[in-house]
Amino acid sequence: MKKISPVEAKKRLDANEPIVLLDVREQAEYVDRHIPNSINVPLSNIASVEKRLKDKNATIFVYCLSGGRSSSAAAQMAKMGYQNIYNLGGISSWRYETVSGRN
Repeated sequence: MKKISPVEAKKRLDANEPIVLLDVREQAEYVDRHIPNSINVPLSNIASVEKRLKDKNATIFVYCLSGGRSSSAAAQMAKMGYQNIYNLGGISSWRYETVSGRN
């Protein structure tokens, strides 16, 4: 697992790289506010991530509110065999567009 700053993540997203944004907060938190085009798999249900993200070589940016849950989720996903996981940390540090509602 690698760390990535919001600035670097935004650059890579803006370059249209094929990146999966994974929000590991609870669904109510996600509905309230999330990064556009992210998917929600709560940390409490991270074992089910393989059903949503089948490509274990995909580039995945994981985030939560402050960085604790994303770090835990990224570590668990690495044990599941995911190869390109980046801990984006918390949405509280994301200074760019966010949206609300379900994707």
